[in-house]
Amino acid sequence: MKVTSLKKNKQLILSLILLALIVFVAIFAEQLAPYDPLDADMNRSLSAPDSLNRFGTDRLGRDILSRVIFGTRSSLGSTIIMVGIIFVLGTFLGIVAGFFGGWVDQLIMRLADMMISFPGLVLAIAIAGVLGPNLTNAVIAITCVSWTKYARLARSLVLRVNQSLFMEAALVTGTANSRLMSHYILPNIFPPMLVTAMTDMGTLMLEIAALSFLGFGAQAPNPEWGLMLNEGRTYLATAPWLMIYPGLAIVIVVVTFNLLGDSVGDLLDTHQ
Repeated sequence: MKVTSLKKNKQLILSLILLALIVFVAIFAEQLAPYDPLDADMNRSLSAPDSLNRFGTDRLGRDILSRVIFGTRSSLGSTIIMVGIIFVLGTFLGIVAGFFGGWVDQLIMRLADMMISFPGLVLAIAIAGVLGPNLTNAVIAITCVSWTKYARLARSLVLRVNQSLFMEAALVTGTANSRLMSHYILPNIFPPMLVTAMTDMGTLMLEIAALSFLGFGAQAPNPEWGLMLNEGRTYLATAPWLMIYPGLAIVIVVVTFNLLGDSVGDLLDTHQ
């Protein structure tokens, strides 16, 4: 595996710096936010950005800057948790399907095909609607429709590893299945799976924001970027800052994760 110098990969360094800043904002939201994101002041309703409220206020007079800062915590936290669950679940099922084959492979792959046959966001909306509209159920809904990509990718990588000489040698020596999967298969498929997870962070964050925007994710008064976009859409003409700032926050985070995934892919040369 070819590894490039970190110092020469400016894009990777830039994306890591941006990611560190985003995580810093999420962790220290209480210290960075100038106001409580839930405090309402009807005397300041729909105030344009000024010295008191740098990003303006919403219809209840709540500070948009504070809500965007606290929204980093909910949006980023839910996305990281969801990607972690999808990564572990999809990779595990893909390894099991590719390694054991037979009816196990058929069962897992046919289930994956059934999930893929439906439009992802539409199926996620249906699941979230059945479970009830909140951020936790939105994460569950997106997880249910997104694990298939990781399972299919992991399975294809396992099938390739199974044909390698070191796997044949390990099988001849009678190595246990658990050791084969943990010591031979997982280390060889982990890099491309990790790059896929990093690249998908931005996409999955958009899906969470989309469910919140449609009313199936985070619920008021919680500060979440997709919900903030939904609350500001009716005031787009008169108070555009209600949508501009949470929209910019989503764009920055999504671009950061896309740059990071692309850079890590180049670093590990997994695209070869």
